Amino acid sequence: MDTNEVKTYGIGELLHRACERAVPVVRAVPDGALAARTPCAEYDVKALVNHLFQVVVQFHRLALRESADFGETPDVVGSEPEWRERLAEEARRTAAVWSAPGAEDGTTGAMGMPARLVGAMALLDLTVHAWDLARATGQDFPGCDEAVLAELDGAVTTLEPTARAMGVFGEAVPAPEGATAFERLLARTGRDPRWE
Repeated sequence: MDTNEVKTYGIGELLHRACERAVPVVRAVPDGALAARTPCAEYDVKALVNHLFQVVVQFHRLALRESADFGETPDVVGSEPEWRERLAEEARRTAAVWSAPGAEDGTTGAMGMPARLVGAMALLDLTVHAWDLARATGQDFPGCDEAVLAELDGAVTTLEPTARAMGVFGEAVPAPEGATAFERLLARTGRDPRWE
């Protein structure tokens, strides 16, 4: 391989890398923090975990070219005592299905978006919401894998205008002085990278 050649990773591999960082955060969410506020103003910790669970399951369906429903959010935290392990398992299953041959080919979803971009949306949700949960529950977030960050940077650039118009991203905030590349990405999605 040419030393100047940039390796392109599959979305499935990137999702596996994101799972390695997200799963320990989810496992460490204390029961006593479920009502705590998060960097996502519309969600407390419990609602954010339920949202993340729904997102992971629906992006699994989209990888299989099945219809997805992001409307009704089930209360997994309230109904399943082992919700942490269930979410970890679902995240890994989603990474595995996006790793299958052909998963990134063509389009998927009701809007007929390129499948790789849809997979990158799953990657964005898993990464950013894991950061949200870490901040909300006083955990250190282990940073963002370099290859994951590169994929997310391109995806956010593509998604930004529509996502902002639809209220999926908040208004971009100024990144603090000395911000890391990941903190700048968070700021582009409308998050304060130094939120406490």
